[in-house]
Amino acid sequence: MPAVFEYPHIVRPDEIDGVGHVNNLEYVRWLQSAAVAHSTAQGWPPEAYHQLGHGWVVRSHFIEYLLPAFVNDKVVVRTWVADMKRVTSLRKYEIIRTSDGKQLATAATNWAFVKFATHQICRVPLEVSGAFQLVQDPGSAD
Repeated sequence: MPAVFEYPHIVRPDEIDGVGHVNNLEYVRWLQSAAVAHSTAQGWPPEAYHQLGHGWVVRSHFIEYLLPAFVNDKVVVRTWVADMKRVTSLRKYEIIRTSDGKQLATAATNWAFVKFATHQICRVPLEVSGAFQLVQDPGSAD
């Protein structure tokens, strides 16, 4: 699988806010959906984490909104794992409108690996960390 994962999405009417563009909270949903889809593509769907009894939770999000998206816009969320530490992982994203190639947002999520039963942070197993190639510059990740 490619180190940089692309998650396509078409903006739905229910994602539009009172100002007429995509609500900021929808971007967070797109980030999470892209991260889960990437993990699934790498062999780690949600069910696998539940069987393991461990998985990822968000510690922090950073999003910089650059341009608005509108209903029926086709976008792609590009995501990659930039860093994998003992108990955390940094995932980065960019959201691109496909019709004009404009970058709508950039983002990063710091994920922590936890034991589901106790909610305590724990070491990322090698079988999980080894499923993801680290990417510093997405332009050179193919």
